[in-house]
Amino acid sequence: MSIFNKKNPTDKLRTQYKKLMEQAMLAQRGGDIVKSSELNAEAEKLLKEIDAQP
Repeated sequence: MSIFNKKNPTDKLRTQYKKLMEQAMLAQRGGDIVKSSELNAEAEKLLKEIDAQP
């Protein structure tokens, strides 16, 4: 296994963040504002983790 094949751990968090934001948008469009808010809150937590990465 090569060291060049390792993914950046921040990439995984960014992928999760994008997925949560998309789910939140779809929930909002579907009229489920509570679910949208919950997903946005989770996404914000991930964003703080991403920002804390070196």
